[in-house]
Amino acid sequence: ETLRKPSWQVAPIMLAGNTDIYQPAEAKFRITRQLLEVLWKYRHPVGLITKNSLITRDLDIIGQLASEGLCHASISITTLDEKLRRLLEPRTASIEQRFAAVEALTGVGVPVNVMIAPVIPGLTDHEILGIAKRAAAAGARRIGYTVVRLNDDVATIFEDWARKTYPDRADRILNRIRDVRNGNLGEKRFGKRHSGEGRIAEMIQQQFELARRKYFADREWPDYNRGLHEQYKTGQLRLF
Repeated sequence: ETLRKPSWQVAPIMLAGNTDIYQPAEAKFRITRQLLEVLWKYRHPVGLITKNSLITRDLDIIGQLASEGLCHASISITTLDEKLRRLLEPRTASIEQRFAAVEALTGVGVPVNVMIAPVIPGLTDHEILGIAKRAAAAGARRIGYTVVRLNDDVATIFEDWARKTYPDRADRILNRIRDVRNGNLGEKRFGKRHSGEGRIAEMIQQQFELARRKYFADREWPDYNRGLHEQYKTGQLRLF
């Protein structure tokens, strides 16, 4: 109903900024799949963000969207260390599955962005170049990154995890995070929350820029096709 309103101005819809759209429950409930079917019906641009390989289940409709310039995808990859991945992100796709998803999406024409996220100072910040190299080899067209930020209760949960998982390194990891967060573990300020600040944040930024120049300098990132939706607003293609 919203997409068919005359007042609706087409703009890419992002699925999703807060909750992974291909978490295990999606295999049963197929909510993301139904959303994509609606967006395809109305030829509406959409972006997909996930760290799970279940996205490949929907390659058929994602490929259709991409064929009309209507779909971008971002796959989050935190580390190349599978043991660390299992400790840090249990119940998510393995590293190999994520790179396979990048290849599969690229294979059906989807522009793929690999998000090196979150970069955790003292734990994963040395992996930026390695992840970028594998992302380029898998066919990604672009990379991005965010530095970890532990807002509110997440800080308590992460600190507990760090002390139980890496008792000998926990203080170093937490202090490195504080170094990029102005003495705090969290950050809510716009313009600072993704990249951090200070010397360590600058070093992470420099590594990222080197990776982008080295592996992605010649790769283009297309814009969304915003021109089709008006033709499909009524649910059927207009004659004239």
